[in-house]
Amino acid sequence: MKSLCFATNNAHKIEEVAHALGGAFQILTLAEIGCTDELPETTGTIPGNSRQKARYVADHFQIDCFADDSGLEVDALNGEPGVDTAYYSGTRDHAKNNAFLLQKMEGIANRRARFRAVITLIKGDKEHQFEGIVEGQIATEPRGTGGFGYDPIFIPEGHEQTFGELGLDVKNTLSHRAKAVQQLVQFLGNQG
Repeated sequence: MKSLCFATNNAHKIEEVAHALGGAFQILTLAEIGCTDELPETTGTIPGNSRQKARYVADHFQIDCFADDSGLEVDALNGEPGVDTAYYSGTRDHAKNNAFLLQKMEGIANRRARFRAVITLIKGDKEHQFEGIVEGQIATEPRGTGGFGYDPIFIPEGHEQTFGELGLDVKNTLSHRAKAVQQLVQFLGNQG
């Protein structure tokens, strides 16, 4: 079985991606390759941060790898939180980030938003990027306990439930990361 390092320390992301890959590849974590470094995310863009993290791991650990970066973009907030999604409230606390976003959205009728994910794959000396987007809207209050991050307040287009209510199997068919991972898997499958 072929193996790739997923350049993240986020156990939820690893679980989602491993589930989406369905055992087609062995996913190595940063810990499994001996990387305890904090990966850089200083470019100011989602595609740039994805590339920067993958490049760091490939250069320092000489291993084929992929990294993702993702963000929630809310139309009424001019694309915020965007690249600052994980620390929107000044902390990585999911509940605080959700509460901060909902507070900023109080009284705003336009609740359109999207999740955007970019995966950068570095395999040998080649680099490839894959993007997934899921459109939706921001709920007025958190609903559901599934998923992580903003899942309890994001309602994907065509549904009435939040990602927090829909469950991992459904989310993996709809999510921005799932769409980017599907492109990654298709690309890897075509490589033979």
